[in-house]
Amino acid sequence: MTMPWRAAPRAALTSPLTLIIAAVTALLACFLGTAAVLQASAAGGAAVTYQSGIACPDSYGPVFSKGNVPVGAAPEVIAAVQRHAPAHGFGAPVTSRYTHLIRGTEFNGDPNYKVTLGYRDRAGLDHLDLAGGSRDPGLWLGTVVAGAQGIGVGTTPKFQGAALPPVTGLYRDLPDPAPRWWCSQQRNAVVDRLANDPVDSVMFATDAKTFDDAVRTVGLPVIKTLYLSFYETPPKTLSEAEDLLERSKALIADVQADLGARGLGDAIVGSLPFERSVVISNQAESNVLVSILPLAAISVLVGCAGIGTVALQWHQRRHAQLRLLSARGSGPVALGLLAVAELGLPIVVGGVAGAVLAWLLLGVYGPPGEPDGGAQLVGSLVATVILLASLALLAGVIAVRTHREFELGRVRSGRRKGVRLLAIFPWELLTAGMALLGWDRLVDYGNGSRIGNPLPQVDPLALTYPVFVVLTVGLLAARLAWLALHASHRARLWSRPALQLAIRRLASARAPVTGVLVIGTLAIGTLATGIGIARGQEEALHTKSAIFVGAETRVDTESVIGTGKTPLPPEISGTSTVVGELTGTGSVVLIVDPRTFRQGAALGPLSSDEVDRLLGLLSAPGTGVAAIRIGEGAARNPALPAGLGDARTVGELPMFPIIGTKAGYVISRESLSAAQLSAVPKWSLLSGSPVARLTEALTAAGITQPNRITRESALDALPFYVVSWTFSFMALLGAVLGVVAVLSLLVAVEVRRRQNALAGALVLRMGMRPRALLASHLMELGALSGLAVVIGVACGVSVAGLSVPRFDPATFLAPRSALPNPTPFALTVLAVGVLVVALAGWIAMRSVRTARTAELIRA
Repeated sequence: MTMPWRAAPRAALTSPLTLIIAAVTALLACFLGTAAVLQASAAGGAAVTYQSGIACPDSYGPVFSKGNVPVGAAPEVIAAVQRHAPAHGFGAPVTSRYTHLIRGTEFNGDPNYKVTLGYRDRAGLDHLDLAGGSRDPGLWLGTVVAGAQGIGVGTTPKFQGAALPPVTGLYRDLPDPAPRWWCSQQRNAVVDRLANDPVDSVMFATDAKTFDDAVRTVGLPVIKTLYLSFYETPPKTLSEAEDLLERSKALIADVQADLGARGLGDAIVGSLPFERSVVISNQAESNVLVSILPLAAISVLVGCAGIGTVALQWHQRRHAQLRLLSARGSGPVALGLLAVAELGLPIVVGGVAGAVLAWLLLGVYGPPGEPDGGAQLVGSLVATVILLASLALLAGVIAVRTHREFELGRVRSGRRKGVRLLAIFPWELLTAGMALLGWDRLVDYGNGSRIGNPLPQVDPLALTYPVFVVLTVGLLAARLAWLALHASHRARLWSRPALQLAIRRLASARAPVTGVLVIGTLAIGTLATGIGIARGQEEALHTKSAIFVGAETRVDTESVIGTGKTPLPPEISGTSTVVGELTGTGSVVLIVDPRTFRQGAALGPLSSDEVDRLLGLLSAPGTGVAAIRIGEGAARNPALPAGLGDARTVGELPMFPIIGTKAGYVISRESLSAAQLSAVPKWSLLSGSPVARLTEALTAAGITQPNRITRESALDALPFYVVSWTFSFMALLGAVLGVVAVLSLLVAVEVRRRQNALAGALVLRMGMRPRALLASHLMELGALSGLAVVIGVACGVSVAGLSVPRFDPATFLAPRSALPNPTPFALTVLAVGVLVVALAGWIAMRSVRTARTAELIRA
């Protein structure tokens, strides 16, 4: 005789639905457990990538720099760095050397030139745009001075009669801001033509020997700047960044020790510019991990509850066999192992598939970063622990159940009362208490997020507030539904038989109905909350930068531009506008050109039609200066500063570019005289053009631009990203719970297949039309799904609306984070709900159409 334990895997095939449920439950639990680890690790990688993008490309590794280095010490410093770099995994350093401004340099007999001699490895060959000449050894002169002064290739500059190396090439002067490769050399390699004498220039030597010869000819005792750095591949993961940091520290220590032994310990200083970025990235990973741990724990508990449910279903289905085996001497542990032998393989296969899917789908649900290599191992260990716990729970539930039923006998009435008490206990009060505690933490959540604190504070309890609110609402709805179904036997709606049958079917399956309702509500509410908060922070970053900067690019400029004496360069005039700013009375007065303001400014969340309407009113005739009132603290008709007269408010806006939500006014430049425009102390240019194109055009026109700011560089986006990455996991949890809810609904319909078939076949024989029977099933399933959709969407959107402003990492900037438009999400959930109901109704009707009444009655 074949032992049941050996035949268990084959016996499991007799109930494929149970196998599917067990595998899917393990898949979802292992998927979420592994996804939590990968999510945090990918957040660290994304933070490293972001920090790499805003740092200079030669600052990832060590940097050796010093000012006023003796000429004789520079070669020894360079040689020491070159000797020790390979031992720590670094290539050849890029050496940069610049002299002080050399006055009295002579070109074509004119000794009034001032030049800086510079040399940078690979600069002449790869990163300077050669406009004329060749790459022969010599000096390269900028085209600005060369073109203006008629200096050509072959000219030999002199200094106090001594000949310097000849000019062998003319390069196009580096723009301001310089290209990214020159990021760390901006101060030395770029000449500000508007702040310096037009004959100033940086002359680059094509090779180190030419530079040394020129320095020797001039007789300079020191080099103004010596800078050595490494162009390493940007780190993609946190472990790569930390490894690069450790190797950099070791290299600096070796170089300092080497130079100290030679008596040159103070000749150079080693630094780690990227160390702060690594610390911030590490903190970002920790923040995301700590924040999603409660959610991950909830998801794993949900998976374990699903395994426990599968165990109870298996026990019910195998009850007769278990009683027989128990009577023959098999103990509870052996019977628990029988369940593992039968369902263990599907659970293991599902768990492995969940871990693999978590890795493969990371780019879909996770941050845009690469996880560490160790994250996959940790995720595999987490999935293994979840699988072992699932198998142990499966065996434990069966062992305890069989022990109580077959060894202890009938359960005492007191135990039944205890179970009944647990069933009627108001669990929603506990979840409501947890939600209230989370709200108390959430109210002050943003206090730790201020300027100087690069990342928002971490409070896992505050992050669980949305989940507990949704869970409380779901439990309350389930309890009301339970009571309503319990009293549904009083319903007498036989005049509408389809509705009466739908109510009776719901009442006959109160436990599955309330379970699906709780899971569906929790899934939709959690999904709405996660998506709403994550997208809310992304939109907040976009709108805050728009209001703060006022345009894609903002530069301060000269008064002649503001007054109109000097027109804007034609290449940027179509995408730019000029604004003036007055302060000193407690309010900000912004002077705009209504005709061009919209073509250069960014409005953020403001309505473009409303702004256009109000800008048009600024030219309306009337007494006083027409003004748009900004913010709640601004007076209705104030006196404007600088003798501009009294203002006449023509409209109000809650915020405005540059002003933000501060008290202020917007007036038209057309309402001011030429003398009043000349008295405006500050003029700025708002433009939709990139900063490089804007500064190039203004520099060519001889227009100063002392301060430049862009939307990309105005705000540190990482705090917004961290909040978004955190709540994207909540959205993932909601999506997984949604899959569980859909499967639960479909499984509940399939489990009742014989019952539905018999009841449906009988009512069809009694005269009900198939269309009416289908409508009855759709009413039943639609009521359940519709209730979950309505409650979940309403609760999730409401909770997200309350939470989004409190998770704002930059509360000091307007506007506050706000919930994005929830309509697309609600319509999507509604469409999915309709499809699920239609599919479940088709499954129910299929069992009726394929049923044979006589065989059903006989069975």
